[in-house]
Amino acid sequence: MIEIAGDLLGLSQSFLVIGAAVFLRVGAAMALLPAFGERSVSMRVRLAITLAFTLVVAPGAAPAIEAHLAGGWPGAAIVAGEVLAGLALGVGLRLFVLALQTAGAIAAQATSLAQLFGGAAVDPQPAISHLMVVSGLALAVMLGLHVKAAQLFLLSYEIMPPGVLIRPGDLAGWGTGQIARAFGLAFALAAPFLIGSLIYNLALGVINRAMPQLMVAFVGAPAITAGALVLLFLTLPLMLAVWSDALDGFLADPGVTG
Repeated sequence: MIEIAGDLLGLSQSFLVIGAAVFLRVGAAMALLPAFGERSVSMRVRLAITLAFTLVVAPGAAPAIEAHLAGGWPGAAIVAGEVLAGLALGVGLRLFVLALQTAGAIAAQATSLAQLFGGAAVDPQPAISHLMVVSGLALAVMLGLHVKAAQLFLLSYEIMPPGVLIRPGDLAGWGTGQIARAFGLAFALAAPFLIGSLIYNLALGVINRAMPQLMVAFVGAPAITAGALVLLFLTLPLMLAVWSDALDGFLADPGVTG
């Protein structure tokens, strides 16, 4: 009985260490994970979601963690490596939400809708940004973001092995590339509004030169507002499809290496 109890104790300690290591990585990523890590979600709910992801990921990550446990890597490497890996994944995913916010802000500024119903979310932002973010997060969740996130966590143990710190140079290069891609995606999503705004201002200038006595600003303001709303209605499904494909590409291959 004593030997069996000793074996069970050692097995439970191993499970606790594996669970704690997975919890560090998942918890760090959960703080920034789209939909599940939003500021509007309470801390208790986020903690419950983190524990649920830990239970799902731990069995698949156990072989990789046990292999490094056998090598006797120190506790400091566990904490630093897992937290850094989780934060890298979380930041990479959060940039896609920021891309939607930036695209909405660009579109709102280009179409004079920046102040319309601003501040509708936890973070003050134009109405278009709020609509795009909520729609994008809802679409991502409906398309199985929770399953894809769990697969990403499992994949991360291959590209960022436990106990191995990411080299600062690699992390900086990867982060710069992700930020550039996020801004490029935001500009691409807002391109229809920028083109429409350019055409509108050119037409307004021509009309103003042809009829100087006409107050074209008062005539054109309702037109640009209505045009922006119609353009948003027509292009938002395509914009969300492009954004969703980019997010799926990151989930399949985050590009960061340990």
